[in-house]
Amino acid sequence: MVLCGCFSNFSADDELAKQVEDSSAQKLSTVGRAAYDALKYKHAWHHKAQWNVTSGKTVGSLHQTPSSAVFKTTADPEDAHADWFPEKMAEIMSKTTTWCDLMSLGPPDGVFLTKIKEALATICANAKNSDKPVIIRMMFGNIVGMPTNCDVVRKALTKDLPADNNIQLWVGAWRKGASWNHAKLIAVDGRYLHTGGHNLWDYHYLKNNPVHDLSIELEGRVAHDGHLFANEQWAYIQRKQAGCVGYCAEKIPDGMPLIWTTRVTISEYPIGKAAEFAPMYAPDVVPRYEIPDGSVPMITMGRQGALTFKNRPADDAMLAMIGASKKIIRMSLQDLGPVCIPKTKISLPGLKWPKPVLNALAKAIYLRGVDVEIVLSNPGSIPGGLGMTEANYGNGWSCVDVASEIVKRIKKMFPGAPDERLRQMVKDNLRICFIRHAKSSTYADGKTIGNHSKYFIVDDIISYTGSQNLYMCDLAEWGVVVDDKTETKKMISDFWNPLWEASYTGDDCDVDAVMDGMDIDRDGEDVNAFTLEGRKKQEETAKMQSSICGGGKKIGMYTSEGQEIEN
Repeated sequence: MVLCGCFSNFSADDELAKQVEDSSAQKLSTVGRAAYDALKYKHAWHHKAQWNVTSGKTVGSLHQTPSSAVFKTTADPEDAHADWFPEKMAEIMSKTTTWCDLMSLGPPDGVFLTKIKEALATICANAKNSDKPVIIRMMFGNIVGMPTNCDVVRKALTKDLPADNNIQLWVGAWRKGASWNHAKLIAVDGRYLHTGGHNLWDYHYLKNNPVHDLSIELEGRVAHDGHLFANEQWAYIQRKQAGCVGYCAEKIPDGMPLIWTTRVTISEYPIGKAAEFAPMYAPDVVPRYEIPDGSVPMITMGRQGALTFKNRPADDAMLAMIGASKKIIRMSLQDLGPVCIPKTKISLPGLKWPKPVLNALAKAIYLRGVDVEIVLSNPGSIPGGLGMTEANYGNGWSCVDVASEIVKRIKKMFPGAPDERLRQMVKDNLRICFIRHAKSSTYADGKTIGNHSKYFIVDDIISYTGSQNLYMCDLAEWGVVVDDKTETKKMISDFWNPLWEASYTGDDCDVDAVMDGMDIDRDGEDVNAFTLEGRKKQEETAKMQSSICGGGKKIGMYTSEGQEIEN
């Protein structure tokens, strides 16, 4: 018996597999059931910590920024076009009566910071007469060379709160090797949930040339899983900080970069009243409620990166969903290829194309004739007048590169596949394009349009919305699968159809170029992680990768004493 959580060899009769049997799974579609089986038999150890079968109600439409109206015109979005979005996040947080978890790659700035502070003020006002203090936990990433200054963030969030408030708040951040938090969620009282791809950065979403992103608002039991996913990261911070090394590290300012491969930071509020470490969430600490009308089957699935040895539950669930497809797969992604050195098509050292994902797509096309439609970010898209090291969406690959890598996997797995058949499949089954507004790939100033969403639909009956990119990047991620044909149909109408009609021209993937590009090696150079030089290369790759993909100043601004935090 394997005790590390790898249960891929267990049979259906195994005792542990029986323990994770969920009655809700009976309502799953064939695609949802495939994901559930992969999670149940391979990752039973992480049930209700990194994944679960549950239910919830979708609230309104998918949260798109900028709105779908941009797909019908080449005109730039109007001023304040997405200010509603941080207001919506604050509205969800303001419902907190007992417990709120917020997770994101980096701390909020601009309007996001303002609205979250307003939400905290509302929570304080509503908690005046509570018997117990309201618990608020905020978790961020500690990127290599750009650690989050938790003390500065905590001070900025709480400096205007009344002195006699009845809340306890913790701001935490962690890194283990090249892993850190990348999940984006707000979970409130085990009842309200917001999750998806959006970070909390003003200039990326609310100003000129905004990057496209997607999140979803839910209500019901599904929210419990957001809190429970956060637990593991808070427990990791406590384990690392409570030891001798952690005690020494605690004396070092949060914002000071360190050479250590592990870095955890935490700051509590109020000082002297709140414990040093945040408490762990359990469903019985929040008020009970009736399951909302309109609830549908859902699967929550995440991964904790290097915090867990080997196991990545969400990865296997996604592969199972693609593997269960019979008709069509639709994807809106930032990219499929690894991050490149800027202005080149050279992958960063150690980064490879995601062979398991490409294999699954290749088999779907070749064996089952499944149609695959993918909308990608235009390479090197920079929003809000920022610089290349502050934000850069699109890893550098063309649609031809992506298509060639998929077809290359068909040829690898099926060496006898005739070229003529492959050509026909590229024409008939594989459609890849860059994101556009009314067939235009640029804003008015000529800057390209970026896409940061992590969303896909399988057979028009089930969808995933979350934080996980499909290119190589071993971060902590989380998302929600909505397994309902009616809800999926609504998402297709509200989001996918306008996106696809505006973006797809048929010109991004020339068949001859795709076939001619199959002999190109697009992987990054191999890196030996067991050598000092290899580990240095890994850290440099991680730092450059995070900077190119949107970290940059928006996280680094929290590493000093924070005089820029309000700007």
